[in-house]
Order: sequence, then structure tokens, then C-alpha cells
Amino acid sequence: MKIEKDIQNHDAIGDNHVGSSFETPLRNDAFKLTSPEKIDIIKDDVRHIMETLGLDLTDDSLKGTPNRVAKMFVNEIFGGLDPAKKPSASTFENKYKYGEMLVEKNITVYSTCEHHLLPIVGKAHVAYISNGTVVGLSKMNRIVDYFAKRPQVQERLTIQIVKELQDVLNTQDVACVIDAKHLCVNSRGIRDVDSSTVTSEFGGQFKNKETKREFLDYINLDTTF
Repeated sequence: MKIEKDIQNHDAIGDNHVGSSFETPLRNDAFKLTSPEKIDIIKDDVRHIMETLGLDLTDDSLKGTPNRVAKMFVNEIFGGLDPAKKPSASTFENKYKYGEMLVEKNITVYSTCEHHLLPIVGKAHVAYISNGTVVGLSKMNRIVDYFAKRPQVQERLTIQIVKELQDVLNTQDVACVIDAKHLCVNSRGIRDVDSSTVTSEFGGQFKNKETKREFLDYINLDTTF
């Protein structure tokens, strides 16, 4: 009876897109195994799933799938779990004294919903106001990509991007808006193919109505070239 109730609760959490914490939930021994060791274990697990589904893994098209999936999990779509892949936090003095907000918009987001392990695909728009230091433009994209490359909920991803840039730039004046489609909604469950999810996190001056409005106006500019 308790098992059935737990299953129902777990299903409800997934379908209602509930997150648990700001930090990505990781065990204390998350990095005890090397990447090759993780790939070997995951490869066997994927093979077992496919065999359980009744697939013939002797088929030329399928026999390499367990290894491909395992490598993809560890090295690519969940590579952001590895702290060694975190972008370096190099900043530079704002010598040109640029005092307005800097906006990096339409950053491509490829992430994975942690409830069903299905893709989250969308765009992130990130901004900050310098308090004396600046960061390279590509670093903002890399920070988004790093935190996206792990099992995620969109709310947590948005917060993690802002918190990281606040730490890197030593300022609270950072904002992020993400607009993304969740295949756990679009391709299963309710199967609403047109809906997308918008999340935002505003820090420091971006909590002010005028500053927030300016940022939102910037990300709505037509940038077709």
C-alpha cells in the first residue's frame, strides 16, 4: 500500500514540474567513479532496459546503442554535473566605464527534465550591470550551457545561472529569463505541443520596475540579421 502511494506521489511531482532545491541534488560520493567507469556501468543498464523492452541488440542498428547512450550521458548531456567542466571565472576591469546593462540574449538552452529525462529546449536571456568588472561575452553562454547540461528543472536552472554570474562579477545586479519547451509536456502526458515555460530571476537593480522593464524591452528587440 505504501509503495503504491509513493509511486502516485512521485508521478504527481513529475507531472506538476516540482523541484526540490536550489542546488542540483547530488550524493556525497557522486564523483567517486571516473567517467569511463560510469560509462561502463550505464552501458550495462541501458542494455538491460532495451532488452527488457524486447529489442534485439544483435541487430546492427541497435548493438552500439548502449555504449552511445552511456557516453552521451556522461560526456555530453549530463556533463554539467562534473565540476571540472565548470567555466573558469575570469573577469576584467571595466576600463571603458560602461555603466549601462549588458544583455546577452537568445542563448540556446539544451537541457534535460529531471522528472522524465526528456529534453528541455529554449532560449536564455542574461543581463548584468557592471560594478567595476566585466566578463567575456562567450563566458555567459558557457555558464548557461554548464548548468543546463544536467538533469534540471527550469526554475533551478534560471536561479543557478544568476547566482553564478553574481559570484563571478561580485554584484547582485544580474538577471535571467528563460523561455523553453519541455518535451515531457509536449510529447507525453497532456501532449500540448504549443506551450512553453517562462522563468525569471532578478537580482539587485533588476528588481526595480524601470530596470526590469528596460531589460525585458531589450530581449524583445528584433535581432534578425
